Amino acid sequence: MTEDRLFLIDTNIIVYAHDKSDEEKHRIAKNMIDACIDGKNQLAISSQNLSEFFSVTTRKNILTKKAATEIISDIIKFSNFIKIDFTHKIVLDAATTSEEHNMPYWDALLAATMRHNGIVNIYTENTKDFKMPWLNMVNPFEKKK
Repeated sequence: MTEDRLFLIDTNIIVYAHDKSDEEKHRIAKNMIDACIDGKNQLAISSQNLSEFFSVTTRKNILTKKAATEIISDIIKFSNFIKIDFTHKIVLDAATTSEEHNMPYWDALLAATMRHNGIVNIYTENTKDFKMPWLNMVNPFEKKK
């Protein structure tokens, strides 16, 4: 069943919520996460996002491994984050999607995981790589015209 109002929050949003090098992106991303923590909304997150978050924040020295691990643990425990995961069949679907839509595999895996979990909305800065017509992308950092 599709949940039309539920958004998955992409890795870049979670990273910006903890990376203060771009003040505006940090503020926007942190407000999005805080709204979820405060119970104002729910956000979906995949195990892939959590893995990428750990990799990016520790490799770029944004967070220590201990701090990144604690944040991941908190997200896993918190019920307003809807956790989704991928299966072997989703991996195969992602490989096919990557080829059919000429897109990076990791983005295809995230999109396939979303589709198999009935999620059609994503908050991401990375709109150019998600090329499926069924996916609604919202870049929270994009200036409104």
